[in-house]
Amino acid sequence: MSESDASGPRWLSPEERRAWLALYAVATRLTPTLDADLFKRARITLFDYHVLAMASEAPNRALPMSELAARSNASLSRLSHVVKKLEGRGWMERSQSPVDARVTMAALTQEGMAALEGLAPDHVGTVRDLVFDGLDARDVEDLERVGRRILARIEPGIGFLDEEGA
Repeated sequence: MSESDASGPRWLSPEERRAWLALYAVATRLTPTLDADLFKRARITLFDYHVLAMASEAPNRALPMSELAARSNASLSRLSHVVKKLEGRGWMERSQSPVDARVTMAALTQEGMAALEGLAPDHVGTVRDLVFDGLDARDVEDLERVGRRILARIEPGIGFLDEEGA
């Protein structure tokens, strides 16, 4: 018998409810706002941009599709669709791994890197404006700490966040 079965539902306290509503509002409003900005600039979504950025940080700007999916918080199916779209723009290419023929690699092309470098200053400026300019150093530390704790409960062992620059 679960804890809620024995004593009824575990409702949120007023403080928890306010925190939840704030988190929910950020989660549901930030991505569409950043999507709209990137779509206006380059006809891509925040997810497209994130895939490009994660590939750009990898050695040789290439990762196995499974690793890129993990770093992008996406299913292989969703990632495959987006990489295909980015291939159509000449920004990414897929190839067989030279180490393991069963592995498909996704690589950022020179054109993709140039596009990312062109978009990054304005995108980072928008992120800074919407998120970080309103926070002090302690808030930033708390945001990371709380975000990591929540992610660890959603997906234990999400190790890519521990890498330098992630």
